[in-house]
Amino acid sequence: MSKREPSIALVCGPGCELETEALRCTLEYFGLRVITYWLGRPQDFMSILSGEDLYPDIEVLVLNFHGDEGTFIMPELGEDVYEESEPRVNFGPQHIKQFAHLPGKVVLANGCSLGSEQLARAFLESGCQTYIGPDDYPDGNTALMFAIRFFYERMTNQKNVKEAFLAARLLDEESSMYRIFER
Repeated sequence: MSKREPSIALVCGPGCELETEALRCTLEYFGLRVITYWLGRPQDFMSILSGEDLYPDIEVLVLNFHGDEGTFIMPELGEDVYEESEPRVNFGPQHIKQFAHLPGKVVLANGCSLGSEQLARAFLESGCQTYIGPDDYPDGNTALMFAIRFFYERMTNQKNVKEAFLAARLLDEESSMYRIFER
């Protein structure tokens, strides 16, 4: 019997389509089951964060977004398009605390400044086991390569989350912006 590989939720924020496709292809090549979520509106992200739209066997969420000052940049919609309960701003720690319920999950927030301590703590309070993200503004190529190296170490070299994180941080100087937070 072969070992079951983890299922990955790959969540694509606005303007991150090419990186998401590149990462998806790579993760599938590594033998992972990847469920890709293409966000069109904040409500889509709320449904993923709450666990409502996640398959039950998802173990890792890769949040492939642009970030700014510790917030996830959300799609901008026309005022008449938003649903009444939908936030009209970028998602920060207060939104994560309000919407997220992710018990036991590993979250890789792969976007600029998404490794802020406040944001990480909000995810850990939602039940996440581990939260990883850069605390500054890495180049897009660095972000893609960090994620690839992280999963390469997990799948090919059978490293645990912390060991894979440490190996991925060694790629280059910008990779050292990534932080890991654990329960």
